[in-house]
Amino acid sequence: MSEASEKVIGVKDLPIFPLSIVLFPGVPLPLHIFEQRYRQMLNDIRVNNNLFGISYFDVSTSEQEVPPAGHIGCVAEVSETQTLPDGRSNILTVGVIRYRIEEYVERGDPYLVARVSFFEDEEDDNELLRNSSREVAETFTRIARAVRTINDERASLPDISDTEPQQLSFLVAAAMEVDTDLKQELLEMRSTSERLRRLRDMLARAVTSYEERARIHEMAKGNGHSGRKIELE
Repeated sequence: MSEASEKVIGVKDLPIFPLSIVLFPGVPLPLHIFEQRYRQMLNDIRVNNNLFGISYFDVSTSEQEVPPAGHIGCVAEVSETQTLPDGRSNILTVGVIRYRIEEYVERGDPYLVARVSFFEDEEDDNELLRNSSREVAETFTRIARAVRTINDERASLPDISDTEPQQLSFLVAAAMEVDTDLKQELLEMRSTSERLRRLRDMLARAVTSYEERARIHEMAKGNGHSGRKIELE
């Protein structure tokens, strides 16, 4: 049993926080809690397990009022809390494990509570995972290096080459600037190799463009145009 699975042992009912973002396991997410119902949620989970669910939900584009049964979200664990004098809070959360909403339960809480089931990726071929993971890590690092050049950032990049394949797929998916709907698709996948394949294809289509922009940016700096910025799509 994984460490993530151990954290949700015995959890059947989970407070749900619908947001227009996608959280991935192992990825940090800072949040500002200001609505009264979510202040109450934060107080309630503090005395329990510090866990709640983040479900991607954009009320402006949905005919539903809440994420429907069957929706896939990610458990968030509160790791740090800063309570402000007026009752608002800044919190740091970390994604733990994905869940599927089975049904909503009524407990009299001001926030949503759902009965959920938890899942992780299915078993995959280790050799295939290693090869795909290496390709994704290398291409993502090339893009990240190009973006830092474009933005005149000089800090060194972290080495992600040895990151466990499933976790690498989540970290890269979270870092990529793609539509939120696509991030949700990546979250819902239950195959690490399939997620890595999708990421590899997206990165391969983008890497040449980023590296060319970085090259042009460096040339422009050498010609005395260091203040010029390149707009990223």
